[in-house]
Amino acid sequence: MDNNNNNNNRSSSLDQNMNDGKLPRYLNSLIVAHLRQNHLTQAASAVASATMTPLNVDVPPNRLTELVSKGLAAEKFDVLKGTLSSLFGGDPGASLSALQPSTTALDFSTVPDTKGLSKSFPKHETRHLSEHKNIARCARFSPDGRFVATGSADTSIKLFEVSKINQMLLPDAKDGSVRPVVRTFYDHIQPINDLDFHPQGAILVSGAKDQTIKFFDISKTNAKRAYRVIQDTHNVRSVSFHPSGDFLLGGTDHAIPHLYDVNTFQCYLSASNLEIGPNGAINQVRYSATGAMYVTASKDGTLRLWDGVTANCVRSITGAHGTAEATSAIFTKDQRFVLSCGKDSTIKLWDVGSGKLAKQYLGAIHTQLRCQAIFNETEEFVLSIDEMTNEIAIWDAMTTEKVAKWPSNHAGAPRWLEHSPIEPAFISCGTDRSIRFWKETL
Repeated sequence: MDNNNNNNNRSSSLDQNMNDGKLPRYLNSLIVAHLRQNHLTQAASAVASATMTPLNVDVPPNRLTELVSKGLAAEKFDVLKGTLSSLFGGDPGASLSALQPSTTALDFSTVPDTKGLSKSFPKHETRHLSEHKNIARCARFSPDGRFVATGSADTSIKLFEVSKINQMLLPDAKDGSVRPVVRTFYDHIQPINDLDFHPQGAILVSGAKDQTIKFFDISKTNAKRAYRVIQDTHNVRSVSFHPSGDFLLGGTDHAIPHLYDVNTFQCYLSASNLEIGPNGAINQVRYSATGAMYVTASKDGTLRLWDGVTANCVRSITGAHGTAEATSAIFTKDQRFVLSCGKDSTIKLWDVGSGKLAKQYLGAIHTQLRCQAIFNETEEFVLSIDEMTNEIAIWDAMTTEKVAKWPSNHAGAPRWLEHSPIEPAFISCGTDRSIRFWKETL
């Protein structure tokens, strides 16, 4: 990739934002909100007055801290870039270990005595939010947790505002008085497979069976259609933004992930000389938190780890789910492990550095649907679906003990689960076309 061109494009975009005054205004809002949320009222008032920023500006809690944290992680990753090629020329396990950032996340490498140590998963209430005209196939929360989008076989995308969903759940809320769907987009001609939000901007992308990736501006209240389109050559089964927002991965019926430069739309393919059979279509692709790696879960049952800079495959875990499809794969926050789900009715946690199985979560049947295994927002629990009983199954992530099984309240097993990144709440999407919101009860 041409780094100079990428940097020039990024600088040009940044300069435009600076000229428009958007970036300074947003930064001022973040500072005022940060001071106010930390009870530094006098300082918040002084900054608000000096910058002509509303004192009660609406900004998600800890947004400034979150962005600074991500920036520091990206800066650390940039320092590593110069050594990545030489690292991957050696032992893949050593190179992957070198990419693991320091973190306060759970240490899944420990093997506790599980007897009596499992945590209880808090009770949740659930509410029917809306329905598509056909199967609800996928969902994604925005990084700040303010929005959640769902995609359907009816080719539409619904955008929900989470604060309005929470209003619906209030005891004194009247049915129909709050409408959580704030946008509905119509621009695909075949079913939606996956969604993702841009990490910094008000942009939602979708991948669909019509071989396109479409970009929607969620800040425009009247927008119904995409403002930019990537025409791929295959069914786009999964999409994932790089944490910088400059690159986008497309997992397709092709066995190699398609890497797009968001500024130029140029497509890159890995030069790795991989021998992948005809059943190597990618069910899911996901970046790690810093973008140092990405992972693919494929129909041939293989999990593949890719270097986020060189786009080379650095580890293949063949037969991760036996001969069954690997249907989902996500990194833990610290990048040290990958959680995968397969049509062999197993959920597995893999050590990135060694490629070895670290933990296994059993006791739920999923053999038909493209089932998801997800963490809750603290990574203390794993959630998935039992297709046979139409239940949501929950495990203690550390002990692997199944701690809860709840009726899904869908007519037929849900196709997709997606958890909020910031609060104890998740979305389920059903073959019955419905979308349900689940939130911890206090």
